Amino acid sequence: MVAAKESSGTTPPPAEVSTVSPEQLAELQAKAAQADEYWDRLLRQTADFDNFKKRNARERQEAVKFANVALLEKLVLVLDNFEMGLAATNTSSEAGVTALQKGITMIISQFKGVLAEAGLEEIEATGKRFDPNLHEAVSQQESAEVPEGQVLQQVRKGYRLKERLIRPASVIVAKKSGV
Repeated sequence: MVAAKESSGTTPPPAEVSTVSPEQLAELQAKAAQADEYWDRLLRQTADFDNFKKRNARERQEAVKFANVALLEKLVLVLDNFEMGLAATNTSSEAGVTALQKGITMIISQFKGVLAEAGLEEIEATGKRFDPNLHEAVSQQESAEVPEGQVLQQVRKGYRLKERLIRPASVIVAKKSGV
């Protein structure tokens, strides 16, 4: 009983310290050097990845900031043509007015082309069935010729960019006569 008490309450005797051979020491030093090399490589790769993330975020912000550059370059050309047209109004001759009308028509065509190239579409509403997703009714007008709920007149053009509505078309909608 005394022997059981001694073994449970005391710690085992320390193991004998063995000596390390020179080969084992050299192997441990080589592994420690390799571990240090791996650690340095990990630190460099972590720093490189952090720099990549920062550069990527910076490039993304710059891309968003200057996303409209190509569109604006085209719009500046249209603006130049408007300014030339305005300068042409200084002549009050009949030929000058006709030339100005032709010039403005050409500029509108150029401007519409730039907008269409950017993905903007006009919403054609006249003669179509009223669609609250595309049209904004500003008034109703009695009509015997046009069925109720059909667009009689487009007051202001509507536009969409690809599938997204930018501005609804303002329209006058037909209603039954005598109601």
